[in-house]
Amino acid sequence: MYVPEFYQGSPSAAVALVRANPLATLTTSADPVPYATHVPVVLPAATADALSRGPVDLRGHRLIGHLNRANPHWQQISQGETPALLIFRGPDGYVSPEVYGYSPAAPTWNFTAAHVRGTLRPLPAGDATLTVIHRTVQELESRFGLGWDMTDSLDYFARIVPGVGAFEMEVEHVDAMFKLSQEQSENVRDTVTRHFSGCPHGTHRELARHMGQFTKADDSGSRGTL
Repeated sequence: MYVPEFYQGSPSAAVALVRANPLATLTTSADPVPYATHVPVVLPAATADALSRGPVDLRGHRLIGHLNRANPHWQQISQGETPALLIFRGPDGYVSPEVYGYSPAAPTWNFTAAHVRGTLRPLPAGDATLTVIHRTVQELESRFGLGWDMTDSLDYFARIVPGVGAFEMEVEHVDAMFKLSQEQSENVRDTVTRHFSGCPHGTHRELARHMGQFTKADDSGSRGTL
């Protein structure tokens, strides 16, 4: 992913984006076009613990995920190690020139995204795959759920696990892009932020929060430390 310098996010900002937006697009090479599958991807407990102690940088750590074994994509990645790309998309929104209050101007699209590259390894069926399922439930339920306890469903998980393909990815490179009107003046950025904060469409209000955080980070001289 091409990331102009003033749109770059810090390693810690990339980690925050990955954890806040765990439905990733997994892509691997294929002929005639790459495979792409939308999968939940989370940090293993060991990775989360290591990052909590710092430094907060995904490089050198693992991510885990799973998909349906009936998916042809699994048939490819189950053959062994393969280069892979995980795309995590954060909040985004269209910026109309009407918001700027000046002319001439051009429309644009503000967005946040992280591209995580590394080596993907299929995990064995059985306990290794169950571990990924359990960790995924724990992570997503704690962050986005309603406090559901999986205990009564563990036997059900064991019955369905033969249809699940789990993987881990060793992270080698991360590109994080936070395109949040940095090319505009402070006054215009504030105007765009207020516009998104009052807009009900999609993830606009979350985008406004990111813009506000980025502006504070930029003002402190530590650009992109969301």
